Amino acid sequence: MLTRIAPTPSGYLHLGNILSFVTTAILAEKVGATILLRIDDMDRERVNPLYVQDVFNTLRFLDIPWQMGPRSAREFEAEWSQLHRMALYEAALLQLRESGQVFACTCSRAQVRRITGSDVYPGTCADKQISLDTPGASWRLHTQGTDRLTVHDYYSGAIAATLPPGVQYMVVRKKDGFPAYQLSSLVDDVYFGVNLIVRGQDLWPSTLAQQYLAQVLKLEAFQQVQFHHHPLLKDTGGLKLSKSSGSTSVKHLHEMGRSPADVYTLISDMAGINQRTESWRQLAAHLA
Repeated sequence: MLTRIAPTPSGYLHLGNILSFVTTAILAEKVGATILLRIDDMDRERVNPLYVQDVFNTLRFLDIPWQMGPRSAREFEAEWSQLHRMALYEAALLQLRESGQVFACTCSRAQVRRITGSDVYPGTCADKQISLDTPGASWRLHTQGTDRLTVHDYYSGAIAATLPPGVQYMVVRKKDGFPAYQLSSLVDDVYFGVNLIVRGQDLWPSTLAQQYLAQVLKLEAFQQVQFHHHPLLKDTGGLKLSKSSGSTSVKHLHEMGRSPADVYTLISDMAGINQRTESWRQLAAHLA
C-alpha cells in the first residue's frame, strides 16, 4: 500500500500538521504501507522556499519517517514539484472541457459573499455561457448535489454521502490558469498510486469533492482508496490550528529551545492526554 503526507508550503508547519503526519506514520506501519512525501505547491502566489525548507527541517527534527519522495528542498524543486506534472493536470482539464463538464466564472469571493452572505458559491455563472478562454476567469465544475458518493473508510467501511454545498461547483482551474487543489491532489494521488489517505476531519468535504471529480474523470482507482479522517487539535479558543498561528509552529518552538519530546508532549496536552511524550511512536500509542 502507499500513503502520503502532503503539506502545502504556504506557511510554517504547525502542531496540527504533526498530528496528521504521526497518524499517517502509525497507520502506515500498521498496514505495511510506504509513505510518500508529496509537497503541494500549486498555490503559486503563496509558495515560499522558506516554507519548503521548513518541511524537511521539521520532519527531520521530529524524526518523522518517509520512504518515497524528495530528501531535500533542492531535490524537490528539481524533480518532485507539482510544476513537473503540469501536463497531467492540463490533460484532466482538457478532458473536462471537451466533455462540457466545466463553465467559466468571473465572480470574486467578495461578490459571492454579497450574494449569499457566505463563501458558498450558488452557481451564478453556470448558465451565462462565458467563454472558457476569458482572461481572469476560473473554471468551475457542473455538479449535482444529489449524486451518491461512497467513501471507503479504513475503520468504518463504506460511507454513503452527497456533495456538500460548500464544494458544489468546485473550482478546478484558478483564475491564474493553474489547476486548483481538488484537481491537482486527485491527479497526483492517482499518478503515484496512493491507496490510503489520512487527513483531518476538516477535509471531509474535500474528500467528497475529489470522489465526485474522480467519477467525472472516470478515475476508478481513486474511488477505491481507503481514507481515515482524524480529529483536529484545537487552540484555547476552540478553533483549529492554522499556519497563521505562529506560536504553534514547530519552527517557533524549536527556536525557543523546545526539544522533540517537548513538542510531542505539547501535542499530547492539546489532545487531552496529559502525559510526557518522547517520540512520535509514543504519541501514536497515547492516541490509540
